[in-house]
Amino acid sequence: MEVGTSSAIMLPYTASSVGVARRRLIGELTGAGVYEATACDAGLVLSELISNSLRHATPLPGSLVRVSWGVYDDCVQVAVSDGGGPTAPMINRPAVSSVGGRGLGIVDRLCVRWGVYAGSDGSETTVWAALPRTGDRGPTTDAAAEPHFVIASSHDA
Repeated sequence: MEVGTSSAIMLPYTASSVGVARRRLIGELTGAGVYEATACDAGLVLSELISNSLRHATPLPGSLVRVSWGVYDDCVQVAVSDGGGPTAPMINRPAVSSVGGRGLGIVDRLCVRWGVYAGSDGSETTVWAALPRTGDRGPTTDAAAEPHFVIASSHDA
């Protein structure tokens, strides 16, 4: 079976669509030769974007959400489109004891870039994210920049 380098699917605006999209994305990416670690990171990012859509936005007409992805030379891009919501997607700084609010922070750490497109009439919003194909984000500003990882455990608290 030949695997394409991009896909777009319409899914029901329900929580069960998160797993459906994640499994299909990871299967197609690994089938296209994307490293398993990158495919799994893309699955996590896509799950976060769909979950945010379900929690903070409205569905597209027909109670649907559009999920798409593409494989490019330097990155894997994922996107989720919905009917928009009352707030713009942004990274939060939740309290340590908060049970939520970390999704876009995770997206920001795993991706080289992400953003939001809003339709001119406000009827559709797309949140997209691009992950590096190699798993290496590269330097942010200079060689002395801090590393792009944090090692922590519940024992550190």
